[in-house]
Amino acid sequence: MAVGAGPEGEERPGGGFGTILGVWAHPDDEAYLSAGLMATAVRNGSRVICVTATRGELGSWDEERWPTATLGGVREGELLRSLEILGVTDHRFLGYADGGCADVDQDEAVKRVRDIVEEVRPETVLTFGPDGMTGHADHRAVCAWTTAAFDQAAPAGASLHYATVTPTWAEEWVPKLNRFNVYMEPGTPPITAEEDLSIDFALPEDVLDCKLRAIEQHISQVEGMIAAFGQDVFRGAMRAEWFRPADGSVVPGAPVVGWRP
Repeated sequence: MAVGAGPEGEERPGGGFGTILGVWAHPDDEAYLSAGLMATAVRNGSRVICVTATRGELGSWDEERWPTATLGGVREGELLRSLEILGVTDHRFLGYADGGCADVDQDEAVKRVRDIVEEVRPETVLTFGPDGMTGHADHRAVCAWTTAAFDQAAPAGASLHYATVTPTWAEEWVPKLNRFNVYMEPGTPPITAEEDLSIDFALPEDVLDCKLRAIEQHISQVEGMIAAFGQDVFRGAMRAEWFRPADGSVVPGAPVVGWRP
């Protein structure tokens, strides 16, 4: 595996990641976009911290089985079980209302994330880009908070990365996933050429197995998709994870560039 180095070429712990901080909007965002990276980092000795802005209480696909009134607690449990499979033990909820992140006091939200950045001093920060990956307003707000917090408080040599997909993946999978209206917003998902990626991770089979088990814990959200697509198709869509540098350029010393088994 080719892994990146830290500032001035020194090797970072954990296979090039150092301490990872992921900041996401809803339970399961982290699993789809970064479960393989998180699991691999934990195995390699890195500290991984996962932050979730809301409990996803508005995300019911079946009001009879998962009523909105109690869904937040259900999704919290699903998230914690998912992270346990990945080996992630440090999780923080920000406690904002699902669907309301764009309406909260932005200075207060940035401060909440900045306080975590100052506490954990991550070398690698993962989140959505300004597109929100799917266009969701909560996703876009989380990107804005995290970017501002990173700019204000990240330690020297840290790097910020926005989730993305490649042209090849988009061509194959966007039409299939849009059966569930995943990427109906114009301009989503964000598509980045492979040469412009900062993280390009094709998951080894055992890591992919771990990721799929983690995703399956989010049963209130994923049951219908797995049933519709089948395990093999779903497995194909989850085989890689990609991020682009937040500043739009591939910077020497980014945590992982072209990391493939």
